[in-house]
Amino acid sequence: MHYIDWIVLFGILAAIVAFGMYKMREIKNSQSYFVGNKDLKWWTIGLSVMATQASAITFLSTPGQAFDDGMRFAQFYIGLPIAMVILCIWVLPKYYRSNVVTAYEYLEDRFDLKTRALTSILFLIQRGLAAGLTIFAPSIILSSILGWNLQWTTIIIGVLVILYTVLGGAVAVSQTQKQQMIIILGGMIAAFFVIVYKFPPDISVGNSLDIAGKMGKLKVIDWEWNLKEKYNVWSGILAGTFLFLSYFGTDQSQVQRYLSGKTLTQSRLGLLFNGIFKVPMQIGILLVGIMVFMFYQFNPAPLHFNNANVETIKASSYAEEYAQLEKDHTVLLEAKTAAVYELDQAIKSNQGIEEAQSSVLSFVQAERDQKLLVNEIIEKLNEEDSSLKLEKEDTDYVFITFITQNLPTGLVGLLLAVILAAAMSSTSAELNALATCTVSDLYRRMWVKGKDDTHYLSVAKYTTAIWGVFALFFASYASLFDNLIEAVNIIGSLFYGVILGIFAVAFFFKWIKGHAIFIAAIIGEIFVMLLFYLEKIEVIDLPYLWLNAIGCLFVIGLSIILNIILAGKKHHKLG
Repeated sequence: MHYIDWIVLFGILAAIVAFGMYKMREIKNSQSYFVGNKDLKWWTIGLSVMATQASAITFLSTPGQAFDDGMRFAQFYIGLPIAMVILCIWVLPKYYRSNVVTAYEYLEDRFDLKTRALTSILFLIQRGLAAGLTIFAPSIILSSILGWNLQWTTIIIGVLVILYTVLGGAVAVSQTQKQQMIIILGGMIAAFFVIVYKFPPDISVGNSLDIAGKMGKLKVIDWEWNLKEKYNVWSGILAGTFLFLSYFGTDQSQVQRYLSGKTLTQSRLGLLFNGIFKVPMQIGILLVGIMVFMFYQFNPAPLHFNNANVETIKASSYAEEYAQLEKDHTVLLEAKTAAVYELDQAIKSNQGIEEAQSSVLSFVQAERDQKLLVNEIIEKLNEEDSSLKLEKEDTDYVFITFITQNLPTGLVGLLLAVILAAAMSSTSAELNALATCTVSDLYRRMWVKGKDDTHYLSVAKYTTAIWGVFALFFASYASLFDNLIEAVNIIGSLFYGVILGIFAVAFFFKWIKGHAIFIAAIIGEIFVMLLFYLEKIEVIDLPYLWLNAIGCLFVIGLSIILNIILAGKKHHKLG
């Protein structure tokens, strides 16, 4: 990497950290550390909410997802605008009227302390694990591409985030997220235009999209009712809405962002901004992945995008076998490129499209078969040496490989800064939320009461650092997951449905008491975990997105039944 790229990369990161540390002067008490000074405008809230969700995983995995599977993943976000409207109408006013620091504080007023503590603990487990993934995502890829040691890369990213989050609290998180989001969006737009610029002279954006469509990459909407399919309209509208209601309405890392709003109106506008702008942003990121896919239809593509794996293979007894696969791959790509040009001409002349399309798709299948042979080599290496833990999936490495090999000097540093800024943005929000819940819901409320505010502010900073260390620890095990963007959503889906069920009962079933919802939540979490386990061992076929809806509805239904039973018993005793 050119020295100019290093200057751009570290210059941006240093500026972000310095700005976060500068904001520590606005921290006057524990309240301002947790939710800021409640003076944020709607655009800062909107960008902050988006930045919290848009981690490095979004900008690494999403283009790779489109490269491998096309635009289908966009359906995942169909339920987002629906969820934002519901939250703005029914949920935000309740939080503001209650003047809460955490979302789970509301549950104590509505139910009891044990329900507040249980829900907060469920959040802490889920978000603590997810924070590890958001640190690990850029670490493993940057260490592979740049030749850095993975462990030290993870530690460097983690320490930078912990530093300004500990010192600056919610103010630093929200203010730096605004700057980070601007850098992120600017970097992705620049990447798009550079990719298009590198297309062959006779291939326009329109031509490339026509070809991508014939190759099956532009199918966005799937109307088929199929519970076994992860991404279709119905999973997006139904299961996706449940997921986003829980994430944006009950996850403290998000609730904390709009609780910092100057007024209820500002917070509502911030959430609506997120609901309107987030979907086209995700489609845009997927489109960048499609453009990278098309770039590699006209230019040589690696047989396997994870360079660390390739180096390991070339140093093993399978080196000759892999070398032959690479030769075969080069020949195949040349033939495929010729077939793609023929498809382009067929589309332009509107003649022989089906034959040309069939020819291209046959080459695509042959390319997949070659990649399966590479995966077999990786499996053999893992069996021979269990300490290697090589990943077979390489889609997370597609975009970063393109960046480092094809973008001009300066822009490489900018895009790497985008990835690291996204990681820091999302992780800092998560750490701040974890510390807020730990101190407000557990430490201050249950364990150590009656201390002065200076004590709780100090504990909050220590707690932020402890959660940062926990996230770094879990990051060392994150290689167990094949696709990082799915891994984050899977972890969330294991807890979000139950948490949403608790809040849904709190908001809409005023007659249900705390004991009933407490028991229902525990049983509901066990039930969701059991369903996930049965799916993993292939006893049932249930995409993870549906766990959000099932968990929520199960908790609501069971709490109604339990409340009736418990009320009957109480009435019987009184009688």
